[in-house]
Amino acid sequence: MNRKTDENDPDNYIWGIFYFNRDDLRGIVPKRNRWMGWTLNFAQPLAWVILLGIVAFAVLMSHFGK
Repeated sequence: MNRKTDENDPDNYIWGIFYFNRDDLRGIVPKRNRWMGWTLNFAQPLAWVILLGIVAFAVLMSHFGK
């Protein structure tokens, strides 16, 4: 596998849990253990847009869901 896009490489993680790899252009990548699902590549702007969208949706639902 190409080391630049290897989600199993510990050097691509901040604090061991946040995937951060500028060379990997994917916004969403599989976790180290693929059976655990997916994670965001926080080095890509798409990941921040997705995260902001999830937070905004949660805030709107908690505000207007009453």
